[in-house]
Amino acid sequence: MKLITPISTWDKGQNKQGHILNAFGTIVRLGKSAEFYFTISNEQEQLAQGKLTLKGDDYQLWNEDIFAWDWIADQLNLTIIGDYVSPVVEEVMSETQPNN
Repeated sequence: MKLITPISTWDKGQNKQGHILNAFGTIVRLGKSAEFYFTISNEQEQLAQGKLTLKGDDYQLWNEDIFAWDWIADQLNLTIIGDYVSPVVEEVMSETQPNN
C-alpha cells in the first residue's frame, strides 16, 4: 500500500479524505497485459475502487513493482508520497500490586 497526497471524495452528503492507495494484479496475460484492482481509502473506510489494464508499450516497460505503482497513480492522477505503514496498537499492561 502507498500513501498518496490526500484527495477529497463525496459520499452520502459528506466530504471525505482518502490518502491510501492499494492495488494488486488480478489478471495477467503474459506478454500482453495486466489488470490491476485498486482502492483508495483512509484508515476507517474504502472510498473508491476500480480496475485498470496495463497494456501495449507500458506493459513492455513493466519490470518492477514500482513501475506498476507509478503507472496506476498516473492513470488516477494521484501523487504517491511514500509507503503506507499500518498503525501498531500496543497493548498496555497494568502492573498489579500483590496483596499484603
